[in-house]
Amino acid sequence: MKKRRAIVLFSLFITLVVTAVLPIDAMANEKSDEEILAAARSVIERTIGARSKSISLLLIPSVNRKDAYLIEAKKGKLSISGSSVTAITYAFRTYLQKACHSMVTWNGKHLNLPQTWPDYAEEKITSPYQYRYFLNVVTFGYTTPYWNWKRWEQELDWMALHGVNMPLATVASEAIAARVWKKLGLSDAQIAEFFTGPAHLPWHRMGNLNKWDGPIPLSWHLDQLQLQHRILKRMHELGMHPIAPAFAGFVPEGFQNLHPDVEVKRLTWGGFPQEYNAFVLAPNTKYFEQIGKLFIQEWEAEFGKNEFYLSDSFNEMDVPVPKNDTAAKYKLLADYGASIYKSIAAGNPDAVWVTQGWTFGYQHKFWDTETLKAMLKNVPDDKMIIVDLANEFPKYVWHIEQTWKTQQGYHDKKWIYSYVPNFGGKTTYTGDLSLYASGSAEALKSPYAKTLIGFGSAPEGIENNEVIYELLADLGWTNNSIDLDQWLAAYSSARYGAYPQSLKESWNLLRSSVYGSFSSYPRFTWQTVLPDQKRKTALNTSPAFLQAVKTFLQSADQLKSSQLYRADAIELAALYLSIKADDHYKLALRADTLQQREQRDDELAKAVNLLTVVDRLLQSHPTDRLEPWVEAARAHGTNVKQKDYYESNAKRLITTWGAAQSDYAARMWSGLIKDYYIPRMKLQLSDKRNALREWEERWIKTPWRNTTKAYADPLRVAIEMVNQN
Repeated sequence: MKKRRAIVLFSLFITLVVTAVLPIDAMANEKSDEEILAAARSVIERTIGARSKSISLLLIPSVNRKDAYLIEAKKGKLSISGSSVTAITYAFRTYLQKACHSMVTWNGKHLNLPQTWPDYAEEKITSPYQYRYFLNVVTFGYTTPYWNWKRWEQELDWMALHGVNMPLATVASEAIAARVWKKLGLSDAQIAEFFTGPAHLPWHRMGNLNKWDGPIPLSWHLDQLQLQHRILKRMHELGMHPIAPAFAGFVPEGFQNLHPDVEVKRLTWGGFPQEYNAFVLAPNTKYFEQIGKLFIQEWEAEFGKNEFYLSDSFNEMDVPVPKNDTAAKYKLLADYGASIYKSIAAGNPDAVWVTQGWTFGYQHKFWDTETLKAMLKNVPDDKMIIVDLANEFPKYVWHIEQTWKTQQGYHDKKWIYSYVPNFGGKTTYTGDLSLYASGSAEALKSPYAKTLIGFGSAPEGIENNEVIYELLADLGWTNNSIDLDQWLAAYSSARYGAYPQSLKESWNLLRSSVYGSFSSYPRFTWQTVLPDQKRKTALNTSPAFLQAVKTFLQSADQLKSSQLYRADAIELAALYLSIKADDHYKLALRADTLQQREQRDDELAKAVNLLTVVDRLLQSHPTDRLEPWVEAARAHGTNVKQKDYYESNAKRLITTWGAAQSDYAARMWSGLIKDYYIPRMKLQLSDKRNALREWEERWIKTPWRNTTKAYADPLRVAIEMVNQN
């Protein structure tokens, strides 16, 4: 009876949401000068309050369709001019940092606004890029799945201040998809069972996964539609160019059952059982274009006309091509490329197909030059953009030439130079600042710069490693490499209010250790329970990093009044102590293997004691806490059952995930350490270790309540504990 009622409600939902909210006509309305300036001033006002009214804002023309800005301050009068909202807001951020030594970040603000605006010599800058891109498909799982409008509004302001004008916008994809499948004859039950849980939806959208941790409560879809309306409305107010989702060929099992004569291929990904695998439709069937057209039409009926549409058919999956028949392989790929583009153009002839270039590097042995050229050849050059996603990986992980070089600037297609600085939202420090500071300048000087239209970053999870994103924001506005010595001095003055010698020495050590290297999956052994044999999980635990932490903490007396210094000091100390705890835990594992129980228990106790301190320290950190993650998830529920489900889904993603992805997200978070990681360590080194998986599932499904008590003076404790260890 309950199942039948749910199906009826789902059918009613699909009928109602068509007219639930009036669409935004995204592209039809050119903004007036007054509207552009008002939107920019609103961002500035939300950032600094009433002082925003004293700033003169002006519009100037773009330069060859590329944004420009001009800053000048004389005798207490500040004037900021820009060619767009984000040009003005980025210019304001630049002035704020350079002239006022102030900064706005995910971890909070350091605002040092004098009574009179400091003088600033005229500075006029033109971006070398038409677009400045941000977000990853999976950021909508690892960070944003349970965000509300308040948190999205903050993020959109952050984007504007950092110059972003081309963000991904995939919220509410499933509400649109449900309408399409309904029109194609699927039953409500077949549609409802197709989707994964909310935090896992990015992998559903990319065809990696179906059904996992579902079904979603029906109220979710309407909630997401309303949220996406607000997100897109604000993006358009800010002059951004959102990238919406398009059909990539993935169909529900119910569609295959309705059309057994239509060719589909079952895909595999991530070690999941067959029941969770996706199906991809063969190209050149009437359904590919029909379904793709419906997706665009339903999206634009709800949200208004859009220009850019994302479609990725084979993300990290083997392409179902004929073996040992090169000609047939090339033809099939050409057909896929043509079918995807035509399916988008059928819904909107003006649309541009955007695709992630990640898989071209990740599966570089398959995607050689001729193979990629085959897929691209039937797509008009001006109707496609490839996001060259991860320019750290060729050097540090794949050990090959960068993809944009081997693919010759993507064969006359437009492309965006990008990085993936974070995987899974991990909070450990990693990233090659020198590579970030210089890589894009090399691309701009290359023969392939003629089709290079954008720059950006695609982190899997955000609210971490903030120095990287501040640096990348500035790289969106220069043709040249950035001098890190000068840049870090300005960054530190803006973030903390000063740049004492001890801080300078700490940065030199950080640049030679964690920020002079890159690891895609850095995790502690206490987070994976046993050493991971499948992935390179190397953390940079070098003496240089450990000394960098101690040296950073030497600035505490001078900088402790800075909120951002305290946050960074706590996080660095937590990393330091976590490394020390990991050393003890590894010794405990070794002793366990040798059946040295007394030594095992002694080393385990030392690890647990240190991690308990880390847990309490991070309770005072702005973002490194489980509590807001759980609260955000539960807030989406309309009753206790829904709240419990959303919480379990959110906790599953950052712990067991599913199949081969266990412990992938690896957050160093208060609450998660004390209530999940420490009990797992103890269980693994006990006679009940065979019950570990059952314990994990029970923890995921049991509502969690925070019991960690923050230290009264966490900075003092951080300094004492680091010096003692």
